[in-house]
Amino acid sequence: MVSYTTESIRNIALTGHGAAGKTTLVELILHHAGKLAAPGTVEKGNTVCDFDPQEKAHQHSLDAALVHLDYQGAHINIIDTPGFTDFIGQTIAVLPAVETVAVVINAQTGIEAMTQRMMERAAERRQCRIVIVNKIDADNVDLPGLLEQIQDSFGKECLPINLPANGGASVVDCFFNPAGDSDFSSVAAAHSALIDQVVEMDEDLMALYLEQGDELQPEQLHAPFEKALREGHLIPICFVSARTGVGVKELLEIFVKLLPNPLEGNPEPLVKGEGAVETVQAIPDPKQHAVAHVFKVVIDPFIGKLGIFRIHQGSISKDSQLLIGDGRKPFKVNHLFHLHGKEHPEVTVGIPGDICAVAKVDEIHRDVMLHETHEEDALHLRPSYFPTPLFGLAIRAATRGDEQKLSDTVHKLLEEDPCLALEHNTHTKETVLRGLSDLHLRLTLEKMQQRYNIQVETKLPKIAYKETIGQPAEGHHRHKKQTGGAGQFGEVYLRVEPLPRNAGFEFVSEVVGGTIPTSFLPAVEKGVREALQEGVIAGYPVQDVRAIATDGKYHPVDSKEIAFITAGREAFFDAVAKARPLVLEPIINLEVRTPGDCVGAITGDLSSRRGRIAGTDAGPHGISIIKAQVPLAELDGYESQLKSMTGGHGSYSVELSHYDPVPGDIQQKLQSAYKKQQQEG
Repeated sequence: MVSYTTESIRNIALTGHGAAGKTTLVELILHHAGKLAAPGTVEKGNTVCDFDPQEKAHQHSLDAALVHLDYQGAHINIIDTPGFTDFIGQTIAVLPAVETVAVVINAQTGIEAMTQRMMERAAERRQCRIVIVNKIDADNVDLPGLLEQIQDSFGKECLPINLPANGGASVVDCFFNPAGDSDFSSVAAAHSALIDQVVEMDEDLMALYLEQGDELQPEQLHAPFEKALREGHLIPICFVSARTGVGVKELLEIFVKLLPNPLEGNPEPLVKGEGAVETVQAIPDPKQHAVAHVFKVVIDPFIGKLGIFRIHQGSISKDSQLLIGDGRKPFKVNHLFHLHGKEHPEVTVGIPGDICAVAKVDEIHRDVMLHETHEEDALHLRPSYFPTPLFGLAIRAATRGDEQKLSDTVHKLLEEDPCLALEHNTHTKETVLRGLSDLHLRLTLEKMQQRYNIQVETKLPKIAYKETIGQPAEGHHRHKKQTGGAGQFGEVYLRVEPLPRNAGFEFVSEVVGGTIPTSFLPAVEKGVREALQEGVIAGYPVQDVRAIATDGKYHPVDSKEIAFITAGREAFFDAVAKARPLVLEPIINLEVRTPGDCVGAITGDLSSRRGRIAGTDAGPHGISIIKAQVPLAELDGYESQLKSMTGGHGSYSVELSHYDPVPGDIQQKLQSAYKKQQQEG
């Protein structure tokens, strides 16, 4: 059995922007807890979390890594996550496994793209948040200014729980034992602000506080402190230096004494069935039926598929029999693991709230539930929202005969990374791998070569345009075919109407009097859905359309399903062609960080790319942050152009905003190219 209980578990996701020092901080935490004799460094490639050869070569975390340690009676699971927005999918995927999201901020660069995104994501999920300001002893830092920036960005509920002293050579406690002087601000004032914020959660405690002043003990404040964290009423700020270890011991104390265990926090309810019509709260009791959520899958070249899961209810032990999702056949847990970097120490049991893994179970995939009985077949967690992979490369095996090997490799990578997608374009005969950025795709291809020894040829694919309509219209088609024997007959009248953007597709029947028998209406819908995928004017999928079958005819002998599929498809083509068809293009939100003296050149370049500038904010150390909306089609070569304009000091991040109609001249070009392609067969 394990030597700890659910109450002693702390699950923490370490998030934040790249180069904030998260991986180095983990090394110092493990060292201070006695788990590591000497801390490694990213530069030397000997850290526990960045163990993959790619990560060592690039000196950046590219995947989420799990470590565990025991400290002062607590069992702490820490998930070190990638910091660049290119790999945000790996970070988002681990959030359902933790109670606390710790956002690490680089004191030199301040609030960056991932800082903002992870604070927002954690708030949306109602997760406890803690801000860790790292590199407090670095040159050219403005810690008072950064504290003000944090509070301006995320609210006055962000309060320091310790403060730097002696030029960042030490920190002063502002909560447990407030004594001493800090480099800025007043320790007493910081302590009072914390107490005031916490006691607001408990009327009786507030009355006691008002009576006896500042004499409340930390144990009296524990319950309201937890409540303040759960409700987002308090976001503690800790100051540390992962380089020297300053503040790390104090950070561990905060982890143990103040952060929620799996019985606390805001446990996310399980959804029962489709449509989220019923929710069920997991019971973190080891005697209940086991229910666990697989939040991550790793394809290990040596041990095969590794399914990593958080246990929400019951216990899972070696030799347990578990069902996967709504599968009917259980699998036996032959080996149960904890994870610690690249090491997989075997354990006999996992208890509620713990994070474990099983290997060599091919049916496991990310986001599936593991459970003991068929009573839990329909349980699942609310799906996480992941950014849409926009950047694409058309890929094919460089060596003839490697096509199946390439397909197998890509599907392994898709299982590991929720922000990769694969498309097969029947019109261009392209297989397109999509990701979040050029870097995301480049490193994915590098992984293919290094891990699976497969060479890939690439080229730029077509942009993922869509089609829609601008007005209602009616269409009609009669399909009649006579070939000597039984014929084919089906006639369909359709009306199409535009739907709001991102509404998808609806099929409705207004057929009365049996002019199209009810048994043939699914065939009409099938034909319409085929047309949706083929596209009408430029060969791109059609969206945001309602198709209404209004009338038709059938023949008692010759009418067949295939006839109404064809009639439905052609009637839809006819209607859309009359409905002011539009080609839509993806518009992305672009955030560019650049030296201030390059702002003019960058905004001018974005305007030439049909971009709309939303605003420019001043960041720390002369950095400017430009926010804009730009058509994805205009971003070819943007990475190299940005480096050229900023001398290599610029960076950017993107996410899908919406789809907009393309300008008329571009639509005409796309239509002409499609017609030419059809004529050429």
